[in-house]
Amino acid sequence: MRTRIFPLGIAIVAILATTAVSGRFETPAEVFDVKVSGTGRPVIFIPGLATTGAVWDGTVGRVRDRAELHVLTLAGFGGPEPIGEPFLPRVASAVIDYTRARGLERPVLVGHSLGGFVAFMAAADAPDLFGGVLALDGVPFLPALSNPDATAGAQAAQAEKIKSLYASLTREQFLTQNEIALATMISGAEDRERAGRWAAQADPRAVGVAVAEMLTTDLRPRIAAIRAPVLLVAALGAMPEAMRASAQAAYRAQVARAPDASVVFAERAKHFVMLDDPDFFHTTLDAFLARTVPAGER
Repeated sequence: MRTRIFPLGIAIVAILATTAVSGRFETPAEVFDVKVSGTGRPVIFIPGLATTGAVWDGTVGRVRDRAELHVLTLAGFGGPEPIGEPFLPRVASAVIDYTRARGLERPVLVGHSLGGFVAFMAAADAPDLFGGVLALDGVPFLPALSNPDATAGAQAAQAEKIKSLYASLTREQFLTQNEIALATMISGAEDRERAGRWAAQADPRAVGVAVAEMLTTDLRPRIAAIRAPVLLVAALGAMPEAMRASAQAAYRAQVARAPDASVVFAERAKHFVMLDDPDFFHTTLDAFLARTVPAGER
């Protein structure tokens, strides 16, 4: 029987730690690369699994005339060398450290998929630091999208299998599996080819670690600490019509504990909403940025 690779789309589906590693503290530059452009209020863009910051290129062109954009590429995904385990808590900590080191004034976090998960984690850990969280088809606990009774502990065995599987893949096997997954997540052939080139920069072992940590980390209780507005953009384009009502309920349940949270649905887009329906995403982003402008800047 063939082992299935689980993509991070709507049809699929941590170890918590400090940033201390081997007796020292990492700098954000060891955890991600950053490209800064534009002027205005700060916005931090976090890409998803096996994706570089180039996934936000269209968005950067749209908003850099009115915002200072900090676009990340994560370690092991085309940025710095892989950093091992744990991974996602260290990324979230590095986002917090970077925000403080740069003196960014309540930046908005915009994260796709895994990047949305990281945004939730960072905003929950430093609730006074960020001005908003926009999660683009990224949720606090992935397994609960398909099984509302899922628990982090129950995912441990599956997570270990997935981590071991990714660690065993050759480069060719990884890219073949990724190509299959992208067909379910992106509508356009040219966009799938671009995403394939981003994935070619990823380390399969780092991908497996990231998937395993998302499967075994339930952030839903923690997002109650987030004080800034939260917007979850849920992609329904790959979802059969008969399943959409239950999917909408599952997405709403993901952010129900956040004090100021709302959900909007991208009806035509698959998982990469910014590629499949850029007009919808950019209109949604513009409205969210306008909503989260600090009172003194209005």
